[in-house]
Amino acid sequence: MTLKSKLPAVGTTIFSQMSQLAAQHQAINLSQGFPDFAPDSLLLQHLTDYSQQGLNQYAPMPGIAPLREQIAALVQRCYGRAVCAEQQVTVTSGATEALFVAISAVVAPGDEVIVFDPAYDSYVPAIQLNGGTAVHLALNAPDYRINWQQVAEAITPRTKLIIVNSPHNPTGMVFHKEDWLALQQLVLAHNLYCISDEVYEHMVFDGAVQLSANNFAELAARSFIVSSFGKTFHVTGWKLGYCVAPCSLTAEFRKIHQYVTFSSFTPAQYAIAEMLQQQPQQVSGLAGFYQQKRDQFVSLLQGSRLELLPCQGTYFQLADYSAISELDDVAFCRWLTTEHKVAAIPLSVFYNQPPQRRIIRFCFAKQSSTLKAAAEVLCRI
Repeated sequence: MTLKSKLPAVGTTIFSQMSQLAAQHQAINLSQGFPDFAPDSLLLQHLTDYSQQGLNQYAPMPGIAPLREQIAALVQRCYGRAVCAEQQVTVTSGATEALFVAISAVVAPGDEVIVFDPAYDSYVPAIQLNGGTAVHLALNAPDYRINWQQVAEAITPRTKLIIVNSPHNPTGMVFHKEDWLALQQLVLAHNLYCISDEVYEHMVFDGAVQLSANNFAELAARSFIVSSFGKTFHVTGWKLGYCVAPCSLTAEFRKIHQYVTFSSFTPAQYAIAEMLQQQPQQVSGLAGFYQQKRDQFVSLLQGSRLELLPCQGTYFQLADYSAISELDDVAFCRWLTTEHKVAAIPLSVFYNQPPQRRIIRFCFAKQSSTLKAAAEVLCRI
């Protein structure tokens, strides 16, 4: 008997492919989005302490109370929104689980979901697995702003959900207040739901105001807002994220979450709760920390033939390599990795219908020495 795949067009993710290729060729890995430096030593000490105290068994399904309370306090502090830690906050095994569960909670067969390309690669498979159809709207270089009139025209009676991502992976675009207001207006006018992917929420650069779906009450009332401690505390391997949603949506979210992972890494929940309470500057200082890395990387690449695109947030930098090669971006990234020992991600993999531009993505969440070594190679090409 031949098994019929539910995801026939899906293979191994480009992130796994490029990291594996980088390892095989001992290349500097600026492809997959993870830091190559250690997290705060105090966080690691807390993890050890709580583990040694015996907190190694199942956490409560929605997350331990101290962490949910700290998340609620963080939302209040950053966005002025009061949320109920008991009924509106759920801890998940990474933001990707939260995104999958949120999509599963609202998407039914026949529903349409608006996504903006280039889009994080987990959205569409989750939509398809729940019987929905992704409606792709392309964002264009160099600024990758959303045309909200185009969005309005794409809404049909079958539209159920809009997925947004600000700060945006992979482009580094950050929503303005006008974007949030336009989104809120459409969600309300058409009785839609929203998933707001905000895993890079604390990495907004150049003095711009950090905004969230949490800032807009009527939008937040119809939204799943997803974030990631892995990104915030430089511990992507801990796979801890969370979802903030109104009580009715949280109830549906938890029905599915309990059968996906049930609960998440217990001692890490206690460790992060401790950090949020004792070291709030770890969060408030994140934008400055990564802006310095962005500025360093941009400065180091001034002598290269790469055309760098604007980066308003996240820890990713896009670059147009047209002056270097006519290879398509997948082939160029393989060539760059195998021949020059620097790994990047091709932008086309984030699109349903890729544009005709030669653009790749670098991750600058790296040590200064790593960025310098990579830039020295890139400036010689």
